Amino acid sequence: MELFLFFIFYYYHKIEEEHLKENLFLEMKNYSLTFKNERFEMDIVSYHEDLKLYELLEDNETLYILVPFPSNQEDLLKIYYPITSYQVLRKEIQHTLLWQFLFLTLIAIFISLLFSSYILNPLRKSLQLLEMFIKDIIHDLNTPLTSILINLKLMDTQNDEVESITKSAKTIAMLHQNLDAYLKEAHFESERFNLNDVIVEQVEFFAPMYDYLRWDIKVKGHIIKSDKNALSRIIYNLLSNACKYNTSKGFIDITLAGNMLAIQNSSYGIKNPSRVFERFYKESERGLGIGLHIVHKLCMQLEIAINVKVEGKVITFLLDFSKVTSK
Repeated sequence: MELFLFFIFYYYHKIEEEHLKENLFLEMKNYSLTFKNERFEMDIVSYHEDLKLYELLEDNETLYILVPFPSNQEDLLKIYYPITSYQVLRKEIQHTLLWQFLFLTLIAIFISLLFSSYILNPLRKSLQLLEMFIKDIIHDLNTPLTSILINLKLMDTQNDEVESITKSAKTIAMLHQNLDAYLKEAHFESERFNLNDVIVEQVEFFAPMYDYLRWDIKVKGHIIKSDKNALSRIIYNLLSNACKYNTSKGFIDITLAGNMLAIQNSSYGIKNPSRVFERFYKESERGLGIGLHIVHKLCMQLEIAINVKVEGKVITFLLDFSKVTSK
């Protein structure tokens, strides 16, 4: 739209300049007959056959026309208009067109916004209904899911089938928490706890399901002050991602050095490392593309700096716990 308006005004600017010159020419021609116009001045030049009569000409200082004397064929009358005065008229035209351009641009923007709002309104309502629907589902899942987990704790945990159901229920519970965190702002409660306990709990959950991977855990006791539930979701999502996109004979190494936790795993590579934390971004058909986005969101809220480093087909997520380390 802006480009279209620009070309229109550029075209009209050229037309207005031509009209200005044409009006000056007609006024000069009329002046040659009446000599009644204070805007123009006169001079006498010698006749030469190469000179053009009754045409608007231009030099460095003036716009002028040449007309013959009725009784003198050896000299010509030069009627001229200062180029500086002509430039002033051109600028006035430019300013007028510029204001018109800005005014029409504002009108075009206003119309575009109204049209966009009208077009997008059904989509906005559909998204709101979808969000409300998802929130209702999440709310309705909470009660039966909690009941399942409580009853599973009362059953024989040595039973393989019960253990398998328990792991599946915990996976659903974590997905439920992820969606809940994604759709609303979380309220965090700060507490002191051992980072090693959270990591060991999540490793014990994933390692049996991905027993074909080599696990190497080098994490000693490290007390931090943060929201334990939120941190569990961070570690859960990072390990889930490391397991799902690993190779058949891959590895997962978890190392804590000072305040820096490194979760490293083999993979098939990442095409765009800078986009891994983007919402809905994924490089395969698996997953929803919100796991790492939730990780990044929670880390920012907990003041835990997170970065990703890719070296060939080895991916490392680095979490800096400097701001939450309890001394």
